[in-house]
Amino acid sequence: MMDHALRKVKDDVYLPIAREVGKAFSPMSITLAAGAVGVCAALAGWQGQYTLGLLLWLLNRALDGLDGAVARATGRQSDFGGFLDTLVDFTLYTIIPIGLALRQPDLPILFALIYFLGACYINAGAFLYLSAILERRNTGAKQRGELTTIHMPRGIIEGAEAIIFFSLFFLFPDALVFLFALLASLVLATAARHLIWAGRNL
Repeated sequence: MMDHALRKVKDDVYLPIAREVGKAFSPMSITLAAGAVGVCAALAGWQGQYTLGLLLWLLNRALDGLDGAVARATGRQSDFGGFLDTLVDFTLYTIIPIGLALRQPDLPILFALIYFLGACYINAGAFLYLSAILERRNTGAKQRGELTTIHMPRGIIEGAEAIIFFSLFFLFPDALVFLFALLASLVLATAARHLIWAGRNL
């Protein structure tokens, strides 16, 4: 919901950093580093090291924004880079909640985790297939003047909201059942929004 408004601010902040970082590191190496940091965040959550997990999660998000900025600043954008970035993100969105849930695997948390992961699976299918249709119709990211590899339909839960919620997971681990269930419901509402938009526009 907030990504569109924050994108220009993020690009303005990252651009001067990206120009310098791009002299030493490729976008792909930053994506892989972000993935490794995210895996460590999941492991920290599993071990109950919530402060460390939060710091690693925030570092992952910073690196996740940097790889695309470096690619654009150095002219090294690629479809494979965009694919890898998305795959890493989806992997971390899966294993971090699993790691946190396994720290205290009682039935309420496991049921809430199943609800959350199921909602994400449904939304990912809606989001990615809708993006693919728009690309096939030549109304995707490139035609819209967007900097992402594919057009990302706007929703209630986007990148900024995910950062907030996952941070809350680490800050309030005793509230995971509520937080998982709330985020899952908002993710399903986002999928429903995509469905309504598709019904009206496709």
